[in-house]
Amino acid sequence: MSLRLIFMGTPEFAAPTLRALIASQHQIAAVYCQPPRPAGRGLAKRLSPIQELAEAAGLEVRTPLTLRGADAVAGFAALKADVAVVVAYGLLLPPPILSAPKYGCLNLHPSKLPRWRGAAPIQRTLMAGDAETAICVMGMEAGLDTGPVRLSLPVAIPPTMTAGELHDLAAVQGAGLMLMALTRLEAGTLPSTPQDDEGVTYAVKITKAEARIDWHRSARQVHDHIRGLSPFPGAWFEAGAERIKVLEACPVEGHGAPGEVLNGGLAVACAEGAMQLKVLQRAGRKPMPASDMLRGMALPAGTLLT
Repeated sequence: MSLRLIFMGTPEFAAPTLRALIASQHQIAAVYCQPPRPAGRGLAKRLSPIQELAEAAGLEVRTPLTLRGADAVAGFAALKADVAVVVAYGLLLPPPILSAPKYGCLNLHPSKLPRWRGAAPIQRTLMAGDAETAICVMGMEAGLDTGPVRLSLPVAIPPTMTAGELHDLAAVQGAGLMLMALTRLEAGTLPSTPQDDEGVTYAVKITKAEARIDWHRSARQVHDHIRGLSPFPGAWFEAGAERIKVLEACPVEGHGAPGEVLNGGLAVACAEGAMQLKVLQRAGRKPMPASDMLRGMALPAGTLLT
C-alpha cells in the first residue's frame, strides 16, 4: 500500500524528508517549492535545495509565486493527492489548498507546540534557554501553527547546543517522524490531539537589530542569545565601526562593566559573570578562533564593546 503525495518545501531543512519519501513506497505526484531567487555577486537565479533534489529524482516541480488564484487551486486539486507533506515551504496555504488532499496537509514543525509557533521556532527555543523541545507533525489549519498535533517526538537540549545543531537534528529526525505519521495515516491509526490554549508563544522572525548582543544581560542569557543565533544570522557586537559576529562562546567567571574586555583572551564582562568569546567572524571573512582574530585586530583589556 502507498499514499499519493504532494511535497511542499524549499530549504535544506526539508531535504531529509523529501529524500525519505523518494526512498519510500509512497508516490510523489508533484513537488512545490519557492521559485529560484537571485543569489551571489552576479545575482544569477539559484534553484532551491528542494528543487535541485526533486529535479535530480525526475519529479515534477512547480514553483508558483502564490497559491491563491483559481488556476493554482485547480492545478493543485487536479493532482488528486491523498495528503500534502509540508516542510518549510515558505508560502501560506489558503483554505482551498488545505482541504484539497483527501487527508489534508501534514506539516513538520521543529518545536513543542503550542510553544513557539511561527517563523523562527529553533532560534527562539534556544534564545529562551529552553531545556527541551519537540519535533511535531501537525495537521494544518488556516491559523498560524494552530492545527492538531498528529505525532510528537521529544528532544532534550544540551546547554551548549546551537541553532545549527538543533536544525540538523530536527531535519533528520523529523524525516523519520513524518514517515511514521504517513504509515499510521494509511493504517487509520494516526492520532489527532488539539493544542492547548495555554502556553502559546510566537517565534517571530529574527531582526538584524535584535541579533545585537546586550552585555547588560547575564552571562547565561548572553550565551543563550549567541547559540540561538549560531551560525545564522549570528549574534553580533561592534568594535569601533566594525560589526563582528560571535558564533561560539561560553560563560566564565569574571566581572567588570558590561561589554568590557577583561583579558587578552577576549573574555567580556556581562551584567552577571562574563563570556569567553571563542569563534568569531569579521565582515566579509570566514569564521575564525578568537586568538586568530586578535592577531589582526587589537582588543586589549579595558576595551568597551558596544
